[in-house]
Amino acid sequence: MSPVVNESFDIAGPAGRLEAILMLPEGPPVAAAVVCHANPLQGGVMHFKVVFRAAKALQQHGLAALRFNFRGVGRSEGTHDHGRGEQDDVRAALAEMRRRLPGLPLVLGGFSFGASMALRVGCTEQGVRALFALGLPVMMMTDLSFLQACPPPRLFVQGEGDPFGGGNFLRELVARLPEPRSLVIVPGADHFFGGHLDEMQEAVGTWAAQRPWAT
Repeated sequence: MSPVVNESFDIAGPAGRLEAILMLPEGPPVAAAVVCHANPLQGGVMHFKVVFRAAKALQQHGLAALRFNFRGVGRSEGTHDHGRGEQDDVRAALAEMRRRLPGLPLVLGGFSFGASMALRVGCTEQGVRALFALGLPVMMMTDLSFLQACPPPRLFVQGEGDPFGGGNFLRELVARLPEPRSLVIVPGADHFFGGHLDEMQEAVGTWAAQRPWAT
């Protein structure tokens, strides 16, 4: 069985270089995942604990997990585009995973701003077989109607006390969405899952163990 490997490289993005880290599992990967980070204007980077821990959960369950910095963050080129060009960055990351790991199911997700970018791209992007959203900032999203036509299985993990969309708000939202979808509310957690990262990571890992991309 091959050892766990973390590989750093650059992706050719639409606004220039995108800095990336690929976390490979022991043995052949069962799927290829992209994990997107929080809003760069609030300091979001791919090294955020939530993003790293989510990628780690996927890696531990046999997925190759790619983290990357959006345009204008870290060593990534370009400038912040308020959620427009960032969707093209996500597509570039998915294309890189297709190139490196051809034939594997694609899984896409993210934290906060990254969760919204992942859903907006993944609901319509051909080949994306499963989606996950951590700390989705629903109170800051003006249009959620696109979630009504989103075929891939979706996981939502939210802190009960998230000021950008707490537990009750997410329960009501997810209940109105078509199947397949699942929701994990983390009691006592805020937007950043402070003090509750283990529960967040476990939720992602439990979901990945079910291999939702195979349904």
